[in-house]
Amino acid sequence: MKRLDFAARVQEMDTLLGAKRSFDMTTRALRLGTRNARLWVVNGYADDAVLERMIAVWLSIPDWRGVYTLEDFVSRYVSIADVKIERETDRIVSAVFAGKTLLMIDGFPGGVLLDAKQFPLRAVEEPDSSRVLRGSHDGFGESLMRNAALLRRRIRHSALTMEHHQVGERTGLDVAICYMEGLADPALVEELRQKLLRIDARSLSMGQESVAESLSPGRWYDPFPKVRYTERTDVAAACLMEGNVLLMVDNSASAMILPTTVMSFAEEINDYYFPPIIGSYLRILRLAVLTMTLFITPMWYLLVNDPEHLPQALRFLLVETDYTVPLIVQLLLVEFIIDILKLASLNTPNALSNSFSMLGALILGDFAVQSRWLVPEVLVYMAFVAVANYAQHSYEMGYAVKLCRIALLLLIWLWGWWGFGAGVVGVLVLIATTPPLVGKGYLYPVVPFNGKALLALLRRRPISRDNT
Repeated sequence: MKRLDFAARVQEMDTLLGAKRSFDMTTRALRLGTRNARLWVVNGYADDAVLERMIAVWLSIPDWRGVYTLEDFVSRYVSIADVKIERETDRIVSAVFAGKTLLMIDGFPGGVLLDAKQFPLRAVEEPDSSRVLRGSHDGFGESLMRNAALLRRRIRHSALTMEHHQVGERTGLDVAICYMEGLADPALVEELRQKLLRIDARSLSMGQESVAESLSPGRWYDPFPKVRYTERTDVAAACLMEGNVLLMVDNSASAMILPTTVMSFAEEINDYYFPPIIGSYLRILRLAVLTMTLFITPMWYLLVNDPEHLPQALRFLLVETDYTVPLIVQLLLVEFIIDILKLASLNTPNALSNSFSMLGALILGDFAVQSRWLVPEVLVYMAFVAVANYAQHSYEMGYAVKLCRIALLLLIWLWGWWGFGAGVVGVLVLIATTPPLVGKGYLYPVVPFNGKALLALLRRRPISRDNT
């Protein structure tokens, strides 16, 4: 066997892995019998107990008789279950940065990649945004492998398929396509697979959001979400059993549910932890509240702007107190203040949260009315809108409705009833033309019409009917 220049290989790998530049890249020279070897591992990933046990085995190798390839070495002296022999330098470097341990031995091309890592992880806990009264209280974490194990724990069937892909030139982001073989649409899975392979992005450092934006068509003006997210493992498992596809991204504590339609945002996990009649009521109520949050303040502003044509039964909507700030300014001001309070609450320490709540109540409550900045009616309707937004579990859909509501208010201010009509038509056209990442359409099952699927979305079926 021709001897390779092992010193040059070690120097090249030190340069590519940054062994002399980065303090966390650990490398160690070993003498395995009559051969030199070298080990590389990221210190924060290394499972010390496993590596110490393996090194002890390697150092006790008496001779190399019968070991002519790396395959022979692995079969005799490597007890780790997840091991791979790799000869492509780029793949070796990417694997080490992903947490694998690299072992290179003098005289053998390539290297041995050992999965002896332990990520710094937080405990499995219930997501803050998707709490339930009953049911499981675990959720996804930032480890792709652990998230896959949580799904396997719930779906113990060979049809559960998890395809691994790596996207992004610099980040080398690990992505998994999860689906049930025989239940998921093969054309949809293939379409998603091809879109992943076509991603041309050097960096996907924002994880899930980077992947979603790379997959979605470039329509910056369209606020409606193309992806539905869940942090709950029971929701993800139920979606898989219904034929949906999950896209899980490493370092992201949620799964992307595909295909996504505007009607799918009516579903929520609590619908299935209550009896069917209560679940159906909650689902219809959620749809009604979502529609009301879009139209309640524009309709009120439209009616009070035209008091002459207002029926007697609706005269109670009129503003009775005097005001100097125009109503359109008041409505927009409260819209912006609510968002400012949301952003401020994210950066408020828990010890100051009560004080912050009191300050917000003073600003938007009695002080604002007494200073004649706002009228009580504006506060009442905007308070309903702010509370109703939390009935929608998708933050993205909540902000999409908010932007459409602001656009309606501005159109009504400019052109009255004509502006309102144009705004409603514009919102409907925007929803109808929103392209999904994958699937039949954003308005499915309305367009194209599927009565059975539409009824299943509007009515919570008993679990015994479809066993999901």
